[in-house]
Amino acid sequence: MPRSVIAMFAACLLGACASPPVKVASPPAPERDAATSATAATAATIEQILAGEHRSADNRARDVYRHPLDTLLFFGIRPDMTVVEVWPGAGGWYTEVLAPLLAGGGKLYAAMMPPTPGNAYVTASFKSFTDKLAARPDLYGRVEVTALGPGNFAVAPPGSADLVVTFRNLHNWMNLGIAPEAFAEMFRALKPGGILGVVEHRGDPAKPQDPRAASGYVNEEYAIKLIKAAGFELVARSEINTNPRDTKDYEQGVWTLPPNYRLGNRDRAKYEAIGESDRFTLKFRKP
Repeated sequence: MPRSVIAMFAACLLGACASPPVKVASPPAPERDAATSATAATAATIEQILAGEHRSADNRARDVYRHPLDTLLFFGIRPDMTVVEVWPGAGGWYTEVLAPLLAGGGKLYAAMMPPTPGNAYVTASFKSFTDKLAARPDLYGRVEVTALGPGNFAVAPPGSADLVVTFRNLHNWMNLGIAPEAFAEMFRALKPGGILGVVEHRGDPAKPQDPRAASGYVNEEYAIKLIKAAGFELVARSEINTNPRDTKDYEQGVWTLPPNYRLGNRDRAKYEAIGESDRFTLKFRKP
């Protein structure tokens, strides 16, 4: 198993969870060995996918900031799961990993904001993503595109998903004023005991949260409270995607940093040295 994955599990065992520890009887040794073996097998498969020829050099370069292997293992993914990826984005960065992983024995729903008359950006993003899927049916032929957007919340059949994941989207839902409805829909889609995994740009806790998250940053405790209000319970936190160099006080918000570089070439070397944003990584369960 990769050293980073071992470190991740050790960190969780040493107190990454926000809530007081719950005493749970340890499974028998054969069951522990089987679980460890299954995790190692999943990790090996993800590593093969990450090295696959279908991923561009630019996408691979972001692995150092997005930590896809450790993040997905922290969420507890398995190749036989039904997974919903909410708002994969036009490029489907995580879809490139999830679809091949689940192609054999699992299922992947990709919940996109549907094409919107009068909103060229949303419509173009939807087309770019669906064109990407259509171009490689060998990789993405079993991905089912569903919807999450204002007035259209249907990410998967009720109680069908083992895992729902979303990466750096909460600020968008806050900006649109649909965050409570979005998490209610994810709760509805999950099976009892199902897991919600959330990664988001972490705001400065010393500053009050902008309800519309105009800077792209969301305070971690604010996010936890919002998601718990939908019925979820917090299982664990991880610092997999932390970046202490991120000062979170930029002229163009989080989009000042790579990969967006919204200021163009102005101070580009400075922002390149900072890297991508500091992010919290949270794991919730549907009771």
